[in-house]
Amino acid sequence: MHLDAEALVCAAIAHGENGAVVRFLTAESGLVAAYVPGGRSQRLRPALAPGTRVRVRIDGRSDTQLARASVEIVRSRAALAFDPLALALVEWLAGLAATLLPEGHPYPRVHATLESVLDLAELQDDPLVTLAALARFEMLLLAELGFGLDLSACAATGQTHDLAFVSPKTGRAVSAGAGAPYADRLFRLPAFITGGGKASADDVAEALLIARHFIERDLLTGRRAATLTAARDRIEARLRR
Repeated sequence: MHLDAEALVCAAIAHGENGAVVRFLTAESGLVAAYVPGGRSQRLRPALAPGTRVRVRIDGRSDTQLARASVEIVRSRAALAFDPLALALVEWLAGLAATLLPEGHPYPRVHATLESVLDLAELQDDPLVTLAALARFEMLLLAELGFGLDLSACAATGQTHDLAFVSPKTGRAVSAGAGAPYADRLFRLPAFITGGGKASADDVAEALLIARHFIERDLLTGRRAATLTAARDRIEARLRR
């Protein structure tokens, strides 16, 4: 494998005395893993912080050995570590990418949208805008991995207007009329998810609830879920405040 590209650092795990195995997300090659010599050194640690955009150069590997990589910082997002919401966002988003995306499969829309959410978090202008973008990213991730919600028409009537709910079982939209008798068993469908526009705090909270339900049910399993969802809990706690 040979690669010379910009990438987002998603995860870095200590390996050996001073190195690290790092997962990078690139636009054209998807998720790639490589060994970075000296990755735990004082010089390289800032470059391997999750969310950092780097220039990564990877040289070939055999079937039994990881490729070796060198990195240079293109854009540091170190300032995010000083904001609790931004830090939780980075942990959650980078962790999702590192955990869920298969290696070597490009997901350019996931890469671009992840970058845009991190940019919003870095601006720190309006947390609600950032969290609405997070919900959209999670919906996109579900769709890209084959578990997308069908919000185009009512599952019961087929109508494409007045869609008000989402079924937690099927992930399909339900109209206001068809869903009213079962409203306590359905998610409310926030208008900004399908129609865009500004979202209220309640809308964002509901969208995040929907996305989390399907991510945890369909994508996250076992021990790896616990660490990730702790970051997601902190994001939701910030929204409640």
